[in-house]
Amino acid sequence: MEGEVNLNNILKNLNPVLNEGKYVYCTVDHIDDILFSKVLFLFKETESITVVVKKEDAEELNLSFSYVASWITLEIHSSLSAVGLTAKFSQALSDAGISCNVVAAYFHDHIFVDEKDTTQAIKVLNALKRMG
Repeated sequence: MEGEVNLNNILKNLNPVLNEGKYVYCTVDHIDDILFSKVLFLFKETESITVVVKKEDAEELNLSFSYVASWITLEIHSSLSAVGLTAKFSQALSDAGISCNVVAAYFHDHIFVDEKDTTQAIKVLNALKRMG
């Protein structure tokens, strides 16, 4: 099933949802010691493997991290070929002084914001939805 491509429709149906927990970005040389069920996502880079896991799982595994984030899912099923969505929400968050780290998965876009900015980020995203 292909997702929505019309930016106005996407914005009207954005529906940002805060997922439970705090998440951290860690780097590892291998993932042999990390249960896959504990990994939210991973990305293999030239320098190492980036894994995003719940903060408590990182602490349990003695993984280093410096950024604690909240995870917001945009519930609209946007198409991977939709144009402008990331630009719209990243600009809105930027205008509010909030950094965001984005992961586009097949069904939804996922935004990671500093835990201190969670409440404001949800407000910004809901305002963007009303503007759609």
